[in-house]
Amino acid sequence: MVIYFVAMLTIGFVYSKRSNSSARQYFAGGRGVGPWLTALSAEASDMSGWLLMGLPGVAYFTGAADPMWTAIGLALGTYLNWKLVARRLRRYSVVAGDAITIPDFFSKRFHDDRNVVSTIAALIILVFFCVYVGSCFVTVGKLFATLFGWDYHLTMVIGAAIVFAYTIIGGYLSVVVTDFIQGLLMFFALAVVFVGSVASAGGIDHTVAFLKGVPGFLDGTHVATPILNDAGEQAIKAGRAMFGAPADYGIITIISMLAWGLGYFGMPQVLVRFLSIRSVEEVRKSRIIATSWCVISLGCAVCIGLVGRAMMPTELLTSTDAETIFIVLAQTLLPSFMCGVVVSGIFAASMSSSSSYLIIGASAMGENIFRGLLHRKATDKQVMIVARVTLVVMFLFGILVAYDQNSSIFQVVSYAWAGLGASFGPLMLCSLYWRRANKAGAVAGMLSGTAAVLIWHNLVKPLGGVFAIYELLPAFIISLLFIVVVSLLTAKPNERMLYEFDHYMDDPLPGTLPSGTVLVDEPMEAMESEVRSGK
Repeated sequence: MVIYFVAMLTIGFVYSKRSNSSARQYFAGGRGVGPWLTALSAEASDMSGWLLMGLPGVAYFTGAADPMWTAIGLALGTYLNWKLVARRLRRYSVVAGDAITIPDFFSKRFHDDRNVVSTIAALIILVFFCVYVGSCFVTVGKLFATLFGWDYHLTMVIGAAIVFAYTIIGGYLSVVVTDFIQGLLMFFALAVVFVGSVASAGGIDHTVAFLKGVPGFLDGTHVATPILNDAGEQAIKAGRAMFGAPADYGIITIISMLAWGLGYFGMPQVLVRFLSIRSVEEVRKSRIIATSWCVISLGCAVCIGLVGRAMMPTELLTSTDAETIFIVLAQTLLPSFMCGVVVSGIFAASMSSSSSYLIIGASAMGENIFRGLLHRKATDKQVMIVARVTLVVMFLFGILVAYDQNSSIFQVVSYAWAGLGASFGPLMLCSLYWRRANKAGAVAGMLSGTAAVLIWHNLVKPLGGVFAIYELLPAFIISLLFIVVVSLLTAKPNERMLYEFDHYMDDPLPGTLPSGTVLVDEPMEAMESEVRSGK
């Protein structure tokens, strides 16, 4: 694991000179990232430690239904995001003033000279990404506390400091390259532990037979109900973990879990990979790689939790402890060096995600709020100073969020995922597919999506019944309605904005020279003339 830490920090130093040459390099890698790096870094940054701890933990504690439907929703969302958004966003971001961040794209897409759109988007990113960073630090702390018996708080801070170090030194390129390595490591770790646990449990038939004996454990329409004692732990009787009658897993809950896939349309850590890929032609290859990685990894993660229950039915007695099942299995099944490699995959998952959240949060503050709103003539050097200060603030806030070691990774992630998905998802789809969308609609959509998540989660969801649905779905619909209604009630987009929308998928791109330089200020007549003449 020490070797792994050193390798990650070395990558940060290797890319530091290139990344620090400009804000464009620091925040988007100069738009020169290949398809393999793009695909695996997108998935590694997206899944985080939640994939190796949160998802198996839910499967171990309450059975297949919850994680299975969530995994299906995420797999569908991954494919649709790459299919519907990636290619269009890569092209439109060039036409829209060569945008290098998601708030920057929204601002330039809607010709927002006052940067209201980008400022609101940047603030939303900062709020929810601080929560996200905290969930990653929780994973780090639980990893070392379980693995070595070390103090949770101390190891959580040390792990967070390592992530912070290579992010602040190496910028986006170091994040992408380390994410690629970490994506491979996560895939390897999941596959090894899954195969090893099935073999150790006595094979598939024996495992399935045992799990069928637990009421509702393998049923997609019911969820197992652990019986808890006064201490909040699952009761043990005659050496067996006790379960009550399975609870119904109705259509509302299934829809809630499938709705996780909607979040992808608004995830900045994934969308920024679409901006930075080397060329539009490489998007299809990235889509195949990313979707394959996602489906296989999610399937292994769910199965590890299920098989873990068959192997160790009475070991982990709370939902929080259950999130360590991957680590416990690795320790049990593997030789020490191999275990070190595999559990480095958990740290890899946390590092890949938290570094992405930190760099995107920093770019939002430096590029979109500082240069976009407060100091429009700021130099790249000044922007990167502000970005690094933001990294420090997010790092400290993440530690604060993660200080409670009983935090559920699954619950923390679900809240932030809903906030980002509802705030940006509908707006991204409208930006790419609806020419009538305007700045007022964009602002209304982001604010209503954020507000709907907060209100639904805290006030409406506790009412139960149909209202217990995952807040992302109603908030997504509300945000979409606000964008449509407000856009229709306010002024139409100007001619230049409509022209960009109508032609951004054309070859050649409107307003570009053969070198790819965007002619942001070229008169409309000249742009139309160039497109007609094929120049």
